[in-house]
Amino acid sequence: MNPKTCEEISGNEIMECEAEHYFNNLDTSKAYGPDGIPPRLLKECSKEISSSLCSLFNKSIETSGVPSVEESKRYIKTAESCYRGTWQSKPGEVGDAVKAAIRAGYKHIDCAHFYGNEAEVGQALTEILNELGMNREDVFITSKLWCNSHAREDVIAACQTTVKNLQVEYLDLYLIHCPYSFAKGMVFPRKPEHRKDILGYDKRRMSETWKGMEELVHKGLCKAIGVSNFSSTKVAALLETAEIVPATDQVELHPFLPQPGLKKFCEENGIIITAFSSLGSAGRPRYGEADPVLMDEPLIKEIAAKRNCSPAQVLLAWGVNYGCPVLPKSVNEGRIKQNLETYNVKLEKKDMTALANIGKKFRYLPMEVFYLDGDTQESFWDGEQ
Repeated sequence: MNPKTCEEISGNEIMECEAEHYFNNLDTSKAYGPDGIPPRLLKECSKEISSSLCSLFNKSIETSGVPSVEESKRYIKTAESCYRGTWQSKPGEVGDAVKAAIRAGYKHIDCAHFYGNEAEVGQALTEILNELGMNREDVFITSKLWCNSHAREDVIAACQTTVKNLQVEYLDLYLIHCPYSFAKGMVFPRKPEHRKDILGYDKRRMSETWKGMEELVHKGLCKAIGVSNFSSTKVAALLETAEIVPATDQVELHPFLPQPGLKKFCEENGIIITAFSSLGSAGRPRYGEADPVLMDEPLIKEIAAKRNCSPAQVLLAWGVNYGCPVLPKSVNEGRIKQNLETYNVKLEKKDMTALANIGKKFRYLPMEVFYLDGDTQESFWDGEQ
């Protein structure tokens, strides 16, 4: 069965009309709108946001009806380019960080079952939404299916666990965390004897996993579904049997790893690339002394000084200008706010050209733990850099 395209799904005309009306009536004299986003920025980016909105909504939402006006506005409000990630946020810290992010104006919280903190995130979301008088529909919540639940019959139970922990009735977006599978019951291969439970990637198994993901949409547990850490080869294999095209592929993306081939392939197939580790993943599990430090790169510091901003803001602005939503992570309230102020950073064409020619290639998260005998980084990632 061929994947559904935007043209085959009803509601585009209403979506585009609502988007045009929304953007044309923005009061750009105000510093920040009711959604915490500068209206000036929204109006400047209206075409790109409308395009992403259509792709995200129409590629993965259940196709049985036309989206309502309120749903259209909601997706416009949540089409921000800077999201709040929760990976590696420690217990006792992540709840406060989520609250600080929502207060600062973030509307998208990125979670995952594997992060081990969804119950705390869920409690914090419940508390902050009540405190601010916000509704569940005012925030966009993403989570991910872990590698030990790839059997089609396990997908629904895994999603239900996440929904329960996050104290919500549905997810806006649910991703396959990785295309590589573990045996059921194995959380992570921390000991040599666990290696036998690393099943690796299997095209047919992943097709069945995706069928389970599609069932989540039809049951109303998810509004949209997507993938993470998929190469263009693996996305193409998934599309061979997919009924619903993935809304997004969430991958490591920054000037040292721009992945232009993957980006081009996804854009041609109506899939949004979302960037994680945009700042170089300083807190990653394996850290080599010779690893390049992204935020210490002289060119990035030079651009930051020239644009009167921080190196982190340069990197986030690079992602936005590159056309990819970015996922910064911090438990520091000041940096959470600073990350959101990336909207005010204006990189010029010459800045983007210089960053495109930075001359270094490096993947901070090669995910060697998933490698089977004989795998290399090049073969594991299907040659993409």
